[in-house]
Amino acid sequence: MAEFRKKTIQDVEIAGKTVLVRVDYNVPIKDGVIQEDMRISGSLSTIRYLLDQGARKVILISHLGRPDGAYVPELSLAPCAQRLGELLPDKIVRFSDMIYGQDAKDAVDALPDGGVLLLENLRFVPDEEANSAQFAQEIVNATGAELFVQDGFAVIHRAHASTDAIAHILPSVAGFLVENEVSRLEGAMQNPARPLLVIVGGAKVSDKQPLIDKFLMIADKIAVGGKIAADGYKNSSPNVYVAEDFAEDGNGNKLDIGPVSTKKIVDMVKEAKTIVWNGTLGMVEDERFARGSLAVARAMGESNDMTIVGGGDTTGFVEQVLKTNGELTFNLISTGGGASLELLSGKKLPGLEVLQDK
Repeated sequence: MAEFRKKTIQDVEIAGKTVLVRVDYNVPIKDGVIQEDMRISGSLSTIRYLLDQGARKVILISHLGRPDGAYVPELSLAPCAQRLGELLPDKIVRFSDMIYGQDAKDAVDALPDGGVLLLENLRFVPDEEANSAQFAQEIVNATGAELFVQDGFAVIHRAHASTDAIAHILPSVAGFLVENEVSRLEGAMQNPARPLLVIVGGAKVSDKQPLIDKFLMIADKIAVGGKIAADGYKNSSPNVYVAEDFAEDGNGNKLDIGPVSTKKIVDMVKEAKTIVWNGTLGMVEDERFARGSLAVARAMGESNDMTIVGGGDTTGFVEQVLKTNGELTFNLISTGGGASLELLSGKKLPGLEVLQDK
């Protein structure tokens, strides 16, 4: 792990303060039921620490889905508040259907000391994605927050009101989830145990080429699969392996890496000491074309080495694999697809850069 260069909740005084925390509760919900709560459970260590350190009140803000600045009942965060309450049975957890204004202030005032309040979906207001300083100030005014904690790793690559503007109003530090993800991802770039293997999949070369370019001089091996390889990706670097055979559907579409490529990549995993995987190797939503990705996931999960999974599709796939393969373990299953990709590609993340330096 790399040394984290920003202040965290362990570097500031918490006791007696109302703390505003940007979490990422952008979880899959169907018919009001949460399908996967990894992002909610991932926030627990930060929330518990703040309460254990004597925070007066903890106010959570998040987004869910893409409501495009309008109220969409199906994208309410109310189910997330309910789930959080189940995960924190010894704490008072409440929900406010307002984000700012007098109703939100009343909900904060009514929250007992030591309680947790989740405000409604930030993206119901267009000012969130517009990075409005006024919107950020209205949230601060309604909550009475004295400290801002950024713990939504999946959104720190965006300059939104809840990731950028608000940090110019309040003292701002990182929570444990952000610290852990950034430290592990930067550690894979700066001081990896060798050999370092980077596995790249997915559909768009334009998305993944910066990642490949960044690791060309760092990684011992880069393995390329997915639609990128199926579409004929070429790279003349000696440390880059591109999948050479594919599983096809009845129309000849190459939808997964084949057995030869799968064996070669799995062998690379077994030899590596640090493995970073970003992008599935096939069309994993169809189990017929998930075999390559499944073999790689199992090989990584059985490894005792540093294993990092990033990218929304890859993370979701590995989470599903773990449901039926609980014996597998990974050092980091990143909550942030775009954020992990941009960080690994060497880009600056606005929501990270704006936090206080150590």
